[in-house]
Amino acid sequence: MRHSQAFFFKTLSLLVGLGVFSMNGFAAIQTTPYIAIHTQAKYKGIASMPYANPDAPKGGILSQSSNGTFDNLNSMNGKGSSTDGINYVFDSLMSSSLDEPGVMYPLLAKTATFDPEQTHFVIFELNPKARFSDGTPVTAQDVKFSFDTYQSKANPGLQMYISDLAKTEVLSKYRVKFSFKSQNNAEMPLILASLPIYSQKDWKNRDFTRVTLQPILGSGPYLIERIDPSRSITYKRNPDYWGKDLPVNRGRYNFERLKYVYYRNLDIAFEGFKSGQFTLHEEFTARKWVTGYDFPAFRAGLIKKYKFKHENPMTTQSIVFNTRHAPLNDIRLRRALTYAYDFEWQNKALFYGQYQRLQSYFNNSELAATGQPSPAELKVLAPFMSRLNPIVRQGVLSEWKYPASDASGFNRSSLLNARKLLIDAGYRVQNGQLRDRQGKPVQFELLIHQDSLQRTLMSFIRNLKRLGITVNIRLVDTPQYVERMRRNDFDLTTMALPQSLSPGNEQSQFWGSAAADQAGNYNYSGIKDPVIDAVIERVIHSQSREELIINTKVLDRLLRAGYYQILTYGKDGNWYAYWDMYERPKQSPKLSVGFDYWWSNPDKAKKVADYLRKK
Repeated sequence: MRHSQAFFFKTLSLLVGLGVFSMNGFAAIQTTPYIAIHTQAKYKGIASMPYANPDAPKGGILSQSSNGTFDNLNSMNGKGSSTDGINYVFDSLMSSSLDEPGVMYPLLAKTATFDPEQTHFVIFELNPKARFSDGTPVTAQDVKFSFDTYQSKANPGLQMYISDLAKTEVLSKYRVKFSFKSQNNAEMPLILASLPIYSQKDWKNRDFTRVTLQPILGSGPYLIERIDPSRSITYKRNPDYWGKDLPVNRGRYNFERLKYVYYRNLDIAFEGFKSGQFTLHEEFTARKWVTGYDFPAFRAGLIKKYKFKHENPMTTQSIVFNTRHAPLNDIRLRRALTYAYDFEWQNKALFYGQYQRLQSYFNNSELAATGQPSPAELKVLAPFMSRLNPIVRQGVLSEWKYPASDASGFNRSSLLNARKLLIDAGYRVQNGQLRDRQGKPVQFELLIHQDSLQRTLMSFIRNLKRLGITVNIRLVDTPQYVERMRRNDFDLTTMALPQSLSPGNEQSQFWGSAAADQAGNYNYSGIKDPVIDAVIERVIHSQSREELIINTKVLDRLLRAGYYQILTYGKDGNWYAYWDMYERPKQSPKLSVGFDYWWSNPDKAKKVADYLRKK
């Protein structure tokens, strides 16, 4: 690790200005107004992003629904139920491009200094114009306070996410250095640049670890205007927002107000949308998307449907096995249970043919493992093959495809295969009940918090019953569900996990051994496999985009072959419906729908308001 003496950094600054330098000779240390990992930044030096309308008018309101309830404005401490939209109160050091994976542009920080070839530190220089909403400057000391706090008091998932951070040092009022534990972690600058920066002064007499509804000082584009506890929260655009003229922000944050209305039930939320209680709705149910929009406002042309097709990996929807619990720690049982899931019948009978069967944890992207392993993938796998369970070894080498049914609803062939696998593994059926080798009945509780999920899960449960397995659905409210998931108190559950085109440290949270033992982390399956840990490290420390793709494909193969989850279904976009009062730029971003760049049309908004008044 390099030292932080004043003389060294004066010398470093000079040498960076002249070219490149390292302790061992010449290297690739650079100071740039962007961060780009394994790629080049396309939009450096432009006045505004191509998916923005810099002349968009300000005003109006964008209101959305949220599920469950809330009791905490501090989303970073992992306590209680954090509030949707609170991210708009805070700025981060840099802002992600919505068109380029692994690229960020200036926000609080105007430059980043690091070595992209051997990334073991990064220095951010803050914009001296950056201000918190009370007018005080954002300084390097605030950045250090934020990250020191995250490392000691944040939720375990976040602490693990930034676990490679060795220390944070203030170099001057506006310069801060992050040093890493490893000698090369290309993703860390991106991770650090994406997290919110808190004011040290604001927390002088406050406990970061406590649940709070007391407003928190931030430097972002919105302020909290009104909190109706557990029911709604409204944010108001900050007219004095310091960063409104930055290139990433021109034509952005156009709504005067953002509102989130909370519902405990998704069906009730949809009724709220139909009646105008909120104005933008994301639809997650194929049945509603196809059949649920025959109501007066839609027929009158006052509500529009919008399909946004993105270029991200599909959200990984799955049925999760908690391998901490016997007999789910038996890969042979988990493999057999996979045959009981009948996607083809579901898609025909319940989903109106709107979904695709997921075959990968990175579906819809170049990261997905397809066919048999390539020579480059086999080279990565070779040192680990002897350590793999025979079932896993067979799976990683195969041309993976989940069993498909004839969509008749009987799934006879797959269930016969499942029964044979169970018998071969030592399970037996007695009086219609599957029993393990000790004679104990095989039965599970399936934990959910959305009533609508029962309909989609019943075919799977019926098929398990045909195998002699009893599954009881346990429907709980959102706070209880969150708490039980924190404690890994479930047998089976469902999950929707977004993935990135630039996977990195978060994969340790999803699948790493250390995360399996941490309450509040995201390795819900309880995976503890040193081979997966080693491949995750390869993903994190990939030296090029090509290497990242190869390592991620290997990780994908290992996860599938371990049968930790049943990948279910997904779609390569998002479904939205909105009251016809909004406009959006001519060019849409590729990686996000980009609501931050939409704006309100006052004439259309008046027409909608008049319609709702007459109702």
